Amino acid sequence: MSGIPVACHGLVHIYRVEGNDVVALSGVDLDVAPGEVVGLLGPSGAGKSTLLNLFAGLLRPSAGRLTVGDHDIARMDERGLARMRAVDVGVVLQGAMRNLLPYATPIDNVRFAQRGAQRVGGQDLPRAEEVLGLIGLDEEATTSLSALSPGQRQRLAVGVGLAAQPGLLLLDEPTSQLDHEGRDEVIDSVLAANRDLGTTVVAVTHDPDVADRLPRTVTIRDGRVGSEGRRGEDFAVVARDGSLTLPPDILENVPPGSLLRVTVDDDGAVRLRRTGAAGEIHLEEGR
Repeated sequence: MSGIPVACHGLVHIYRVEGNDVVALSGVDLDVAPGEVVGLLGPSGAGKSTLLNLFAGLLRPSAGRLTVGDHDIARMDERGLARMRAVDVGVVLQGAMRNLLPYATPIDNVRFAQRGAQRVGGQDLPRAEEVLGLIGLDEEATTSLSALSPGQRQRLAVGVGLAAQPGLLLLDEPTSQLDHEGRDEVIDSVLAANRDLGTTVVAVTHDPDVADRLPRTVTIRDGRVGSEGRRGEDFAVVARDGSLTLPPDILENVPPGSLLRVTVDDDGAVRLRRTGAAGEIHLEEGR
């Protein structure tokens, strides 16, 4: 299966906690193209994992639209969502052992995940040995999980997520609590899957070294897309409703409630000038 796209427009998710509504996402606009690798960044509580769980169909949107390939998440029943996760979407939860059978060997873990896909009609699945080769664990196929290093167990968790060769791979903090070597091995495996299979990848991470290796990053802040990173450079993002979330360093000089005058120069440069202030924020329009 080739990579599948993800698109969300005005996505809202509200939790009910002790009788109160808690807004986790408040209008996320995001498109992920087939075969893209995207990292979700942001502070704790910003909504990154909530967004990932919505992509996986583990949560349902409170409002807005979310499509994963041809699937409209809000309209699907539980059976359809379970089939999607078994065949089209691989999910790797935070903490390697949450994704693995501790008493089974690596090859049996992959085969077990493939049986779930086969039960709901998954076809043309790769051989389990091929999956282990992709993540660099072909020589450890029958090794006890207790004998694997933390990085190897995390790579196996990625392999389980890839067992059905899904079009979308979702990873929640795949390198947490790993040393530098283990972290790099896991990211190498994920990027290899993207390169060799065309799998779309969305990963939540708090590690700046991991983010630096991803071609595109999206920062979630206060439940919305705050900025995007491309090849190490950060950009503010204009939402579909025209709103713009300014970077934190700009907000230090432009507090909430400030009045900004927006002008467009003849050369296409967009300028934001705070009314009554000498300071000026200058943005170059993307071309």
